[in-house]
Amino acid sequence: MKRILIMFTLALLVSPLVVSAQSGTNTTTVQPFKLGTFEIQGDTRIGIVLNDELIVELDAANQALERNPAYPAIPMPKNMRELISRYEYGLKYRLYEIVGNLNTNDGLVSGSQPNFIHNVSQVRTLAPLMPRKMLNAAVNFYSHVEEGGTLEEQRAAAEERRRTRGIPYLFIKPTEGAIIGNGDAVVLPHGRSRIDWEVELAIVIGRTAKYVPATEAKDYIFGYMVSIDISDRGGRPPDSRPGSDWFVGKGHDTFAPLGPWIVPKEFYGDPMVRLRQRLSLGDEVMQDAGPGDMIHSIYELIEYGSSIITLFPGDVLNNGTSGGTGAGTAYRGERRFLQPGETIVATIEGIGTLTLPVKAEGAPSPGTGSYLPADM
Repeated sequence: MKRILIMFTLALLVSPLVVSAQSGTNTTTVQPFKLGTFEIQGDTRIGIVLNDELIVELDAANQALERNPAYPAIPMPKNMRELISRYEYGLKYRLYEIVGNLNTNDGLVSGSQPNFIHNVSQVRTLAPLMPRKMLNAAVNFYSHVEEGGTLEEQRAAAEERRRTRGIPYLFIKPTEGAIIGNGDAVVLPHGRSRIDWEVELAIVIGRTAKYVPATEAKDYIFGYMVSIDISDRGGRPPDSRPGSDWFVGKGHDTFAPLGPWIVPKEFYGDPMVRLRQRLSLGDEVMQDAGPGDMIHSIYELIEYGSSIITLFPGDVLNNGTSGGTGAGTAYRGERRFLQPGETIVATIEGIGTLTLPVKAEGAPSPGTGSYLPADM
């Protein structure tokens, strides 16, 4: 029965997208796909995601394709960063060939189900990639400006910001240790009770970018993911150095969920037209916003970020979050932070959904005093 379901799903993948081949003037018809990283039979593997239901192992599917002498041998990438860097250098067309052959009677799915195709429920979905660096936009939605005040104060502050937009504000978020994938737990650090949520669009850079104007920024994007900027609002002791501590606020383990996979830009469209980012705790909607609420466009963020540091393929830039965070009071009247046992559900239409349980961290061993104290 499961085999019949998979074959039926593949048969439905016939809604074509005509695209130009990267290696010549020919064209191919391909079903839109997504790309992810998965744990399959104990190994970490890159997968092509079809219809958000089927995972096609890239290496194995390519080997099967190359048994046909009409297809030249092309080495497959070792990880998602390498795939992104090679995408516009021939690899894109090979992925189109693989997906296209999965939809033909004489392709890879004739007769019986190949062992390199899995239902998404049968594999573990990992974070799609580990970027070298990840930049986040702070307060980039009008509904998030002065969200901690009353609704009237928030509206007045947002209107003032519309008159004086200024330039973006970006901060660096840690990667290894902070990044987790779909289904992984967000861990509330011991003694820190003001842990907040912020759903964001993750923009994956596809080409090396330095001083890229906003008008050309689209050409430097590979694709998009769902991101959550988990934030610690607990602060530092009052006798410590003054100012905001972005490392404490943004840098704990598990505070950067990414995924569930990457949508190549050609299959998503313009986020400044299409974007809808939404976050719920269980059945309660906390955030729901679109591009009209953004202060700076994603293209302006790329322009600003690339004016400071070179962006490389696989780097990530997050667009910021809307009103509805736990620290805000303008929309719910009181603060509300993450609690153990809750489930975060973050969705961006056309990309996917991150579903993450929340759990508390156990008490650490006593230290010398040079450690982060409880909320201040």
